[in-house]
Amino acid sequence: MFALVEDGSITKMLSGNRGITLDGNQYPRAIYTLWSAAEREAIGIYEVVWDNTNKKDERYYINTDVSYAFAGGVVTASYGSATAKAHADTLFTAQDESDGKGTEGEVKIKGLKTLRIEDIKRQAAVILQNTDWYIVRKADAGTAVPSAITTHRAAVRTKCAEMETAITNASDTPAIKTLYTSTRQEDGSYTRPLGVLPILED
Repeated sequence: MFALVEDGSITKMLSGNRGITLDGNQYPRAIYTLWSAAEREAIGIYEVVWDNTNKKDERYYINTDVSYAFAGGVVTASYGSATAKAHADTLFTAQDESDGKGTEGEVKIKGLKTLRIEDIKRQAAVILQNTDWYIVRKADAGTAVPSAITTHRAAVRTKCAEMETAITNASDTPAIKTLYTSTRQEDGSYTRPLGVLPILED
């Protein structure tokens, strides 16, 4: 991305996908790829430098719109302070109910806790689905379910419950993010505080 700077101020943002006419002179889009930075800046076109200092993980935070500034011969794109997404559900209020928007006390907007727990439940359901046929066969034909399968299914449910509890007990959005933050171990593997659901080995 580029910016047109005139009289020390940014007057237009440029994608670099098309040519531009300045002071009656027409320039092809090749100036963005073939010209040097100095050559472009001589006619007032500066490549944007991104400052992601304030940008945070969009799974957990709402970033501000990007703002552009020109100073010291550099055009910088930067973010303002990010806002943490709500970790708890937002409920309908009595006023909402009066306004016909929903029933007081019911969930208006799901928070990160609810969304993450729903995701964990979906993952567990998919894993269990792979061995559901053993349960169906037992019901239909009376064939015993192998002990390894029974143990595995119990382990999935137990771990799912543990993960749900950990998410529920997270005090705020940064705490939820920490649960999902993986760190590299000495053996090269990665682990996270939340852990993972067990997978049945072939």
